[in-house]
Amino acid sequence: MTSDAARDAIVPVDGQAGTAARRRIDALTKPVGSLGRIEELAVRLSAIAGRVVDRPYERPAILIGAGDHGVTAEGVSAYPSEVTPQMVGAFCGGIAAINAFARVARADVFVADFGVRGDLPAHPRLIDVRVATGTRNFARGDAMPEGDVELALAAGIAAVDDVFARAAYDTLALGEMGIGNSTSAAAITAACTGASAKAVTGRGTGIDDERLGTKRRVVADAVRPLAGASWKRIAAAVGGYEIVGLTGAILGAAARRIPVVLDGFIVASAALLAVRIAPAARDYCIAAHRSQEPGHRIALDALRLQPLLDLDLRLGEASGAALALPLIEAATRMIAEMKTFAEAGVAEADPP
Repeated sequence: MTSDAARDAIVPVDGQAGTAARRRIDALTKPVGSLGRIEELAVRLSAIAGRVVDRPYERPAILIGAGDHGVTAEGVSAYPSEVTPQMVGAFCGGIAAINAFARVARADVFVADFGVRGDLPAHPRLIDVRVATGTRNFARGDAMPEGDVELALAAGIAAVDDVFARAAYDTLALGEMGIGNSTSAAAITAACTGASAKAVTGRGTGIDDERLGTKRRVVADAVRPLAGASWKRIAAAVGGYEIVGLTGAILGAAARRIPVVLDGFIVASAALLAVRIAPAARDYCIAAHRSQEPGHRIALDALRLQPLLDLDLRLGEASGAALALPLIEAATRMIAEMKTFAEAGVAEADPP
């Protein structure tokens, strides 16, 4: 599916299906509203599906976008760029945090190489959609040519097509891996929301105060000329290949009417770009959690998304998204498997 086709295929979620889901949930054998935000989640999932959900969602896929960032040359990360391909190897080998959490959710993990510097060995779970070998240092110029922005967007859609060609997954969780990408995410978030560099820029991999000051200056300098810029200009100026790739993945999943579970700050910055391209894509997104990164709260507020969890996470890798997947399944099991008072022959409460 091309990027234009994905944009054109994204339709608003079905409000009537959501209303019908709410009616059924209110009639289930429980006090009205007693399952709180799990009920809201089931309504959201029904609106996305275009019908009242009638089966459990128990086939989730996790897609991790990977890419390297030239801005690491400014000393904005505690880790060297060599860690990116090493962690991709760990994901494919099943030994990272995301793999442990994915096994809890019975989710299949895939990695998309959008722009990793260096060769990666072939692996059945590694999807090669590489556009370039990492971005340039955006403290010294644009991160990528504008032509590469569309290529990365299309690569994200292609990665989703690859995943869904393998199995009939019902949920897509997105994560990322890329040393330096919290700097790119901070710049994207500042440019898209108008928030200050100080407000959106956090410690990422755990940098000290001196590096944090450098990181904030780099973000501020990069964002200054982007006031009022288009999404494509922002992406070219400060984006990462994996961030733009994940933007395409959001569009590709929304075009399929698949719920998209967003991980942390970096994935939220990709969602900010996605809703600029296709505003209707927002309602297909579910925020898994709120991370320690200060910019994450700002991005989620701009997206008008309330996170399901708040566990002080700051790892990335789709770790928070994986932890939220059982809540997706629980919400679908509730609406699909519980009976209404009438169906179960249980006496209802007296009206107030």
